[in-house]
Formats: sequence, structure tokens, C-alpha cells
Amino acid sequence: MNTLNRYIGREVVKGAAFAALVLLALLNFFTFADELRDLGEGNYGLGSIFLYLTLTSPHSLYELIPSGALIGGLVVLGNMANNHELVAMQTAGVSRGRIVWAVLRAGIVISLVSVVISEYVIPPAERAAQMLKATETRQQVASQTKYGVWIRDGNVYVNIREIENQEQLGDIHIFEISPDGRPAVAMHAARASFDRGIWKLKDIGVTRFDAAGNAAVAEHKEQEDWSSVLSPDMLDVFIVRPENLSAQDLAKYMAYQTENAQRSLAVEQAFWGRMVNPFITLAMLLLAIPFVLNVRRDVSSGQRIVVGVTIGLGFYLANRMVSHLGLVYELNAPLTMVTPPLVVLLAALAAFRRRP
Repeated sequence: MNTLNRYIGREVVKGAAFAALVLLALLNFFTFADELRDLGEGNYGLGSIFLYLTLTSPHSLYELIPSGALIGGLVVLGNMANNHELVAMQTAGVSRGRIVWAVLRAGIVISLVSVVISEYVIPPAERAAQMLKATETRQQVASQTKYGVWIRDGNVYVNIREIENQEQLGDIHIFEISPDGRPAVAMHAARASFDRGIWKLKDIGVTRFDAAGNAAVAEHKEQEDWSSVLSPDMLDVFIVRPENLSAQDLAKYMAYQTENAQRSLAVEQAFWGRMVNPFITLAMLLLAIPFVLNVRRDVSSGQRIVVGVTIGLGFYLANRMVSHLGLVYELNAPLTMVTPPLVVLLAALAAFRRRP
């Protein structure tokens, strides 16, 4: 019996992995075509595009795993049914429940892989991808450290310690270096806001240096316009995006917001989405089983793939729609994220009640 369980589980995992990778290849093809519009902008060449696709692939794969599990499960179990393997198993005394358990064991393995990807691969890969595109297309050198964001624009170095949003900054240090490598100007602004293409600095301290690099003049200004190629969309890469955080970071972020009497539905939805995603994979596999056991055996693999893609795409769109409606109408985040997979689970259980 253990041999049979391993056989079914191994085939389902292989089928799900193959289906997910095929879907990922298709998605990356369309992403590649979209990225070609930025080809030649700054230093953004073909090598940069392929590296960008590599870095964003873990997130795409994570979102495709449930659909891949459904398609892979339909094809693998369907082929077993067409080859009379499932009939032979049941004739030998293997119950439907045993077959279902063997499939769900494979689903648990797939779900664990998705958890590892979401917790340890997606966050650093997504940050690296955003950083790569931002620096390559704008020819600016940027990095993020514990001392804030550092951006280089020619001979000007900018350090931003606080980013409220793309157009509101705080604790900004600006350093200008002379052509011979000596400090020319050091500036600190308490606040900065973006207005009509110009950064408006407030509460500014300016220190100018002489040719020897010694402090020569220090002054204070209440406000000053600062023209820079630094744009709000460049800072978008440094803004925390809930969907790119791990569940652990999201939990810490939610705790921080609670302590400061704040709340973000987007963060809550991202957290509960991480919690629910493994169960979506199990529900999808559970839905695939009655489609095979309760349907005639002469159905081709192509027909099963069409069914899988239709259900997978429908679930993806429905899940996104429910998520956006939850944000618009400020609905309960756990309920919003649990509802779509719960519907799939109920549909699978209803399908099991039908007899061939």
C-alpha cells in the first residue's frame, strides 16, 4: 500500500510541477514581450530583461502553483483512468478514500514547497528585481541599507531615511562631490514633497566647502526647490509592498500597526492570503479527483487540460475580484481571503457525492 501511495503521489507531484512550469513559461513569454517596450532605456538590455524575469519568476510560480496542481492532477489521474490503473487499484481493494489520501499527501508536499517559496525566496527576489529595473532604466545607482535609501545621480549622492509614500520624504541628506572627488556641498532637509515636477525641501541646513574640502559656509533655509532626476516612481521600489513580504514580516507589520492604532486592509489581506494559499492547492487537487472518477474514461488529456485551465483561470479572476471588493468595501480580511477557496472546497465535496 505504501508503494501505491508513493506512486500516485510521485506522479501527481511531477504532473503539477510540469503544468506549473509550462504556465510559468507562458506567463514569462508575455512578460518578456511587455518588457521589450523598455528595451534600450538607460542600460536596460536583453540581459537585464532575462535577469528581471528570473527574479520575478518565484512570485509568478507561487501564484500558479494551485492552477498547476489542478491541471497536473487532472492529467495524471486522467491518464491513470484511461490506462485502467485506477480500476485495477479499486479491483485490488483500494478504496476511493485511499486514492484521495494519496493525492492529498502529494498536495501537502506541493503546499510545503509553496510556503518555502513565499517565505524565503519571493521577498529578496522581488526586491532585487525592482531594484534592478529601477537602476538599469534610469542609470542611477541605488541601494537600501539600515541607514536608509542611498541613490547616486552623477556626482550627487542622496540618502533618504524616511519614505512615507512616493511623494513625501523625511530626513534627507544630499551630498555633492566636485570633479576632483572633494566634497562641494552637504545639505540636510527635514522634509521633502513632490509638487509639479519639483521637490520642495523644507527646514534645510546647507554646508558649502572650499576647494580644499574644508567647511566654508553654513546656512539655514526654510524652504527651497530641488530639481533632480529622482522621481516618485523611482522610490516605488523602496516602498513596502505587502504582497512581496513573507508571512512573518506581515505578522510583525500588523503588530506594529496595532500598537500604533493603525490598520491596513492590504497588509491583512496579504497575510491571510499567505495563510490560505496552501489550502487552495489542496482544494484544487481535491476538485480534480471527482472530475476523473466520475467522468467517463474516454475523455482526452486535452479536454482535461481545457477544464483545468478554465477552472484555474476562473478561480484566479474570482479571487482577485473578491480581494479588490474587500478593499473597496473594507470587508473583513480573513473572510475575504477564505471565501474563494472555501467555495472550491464545497464544490469538490459536492462533486464527490455524485456517483459515476
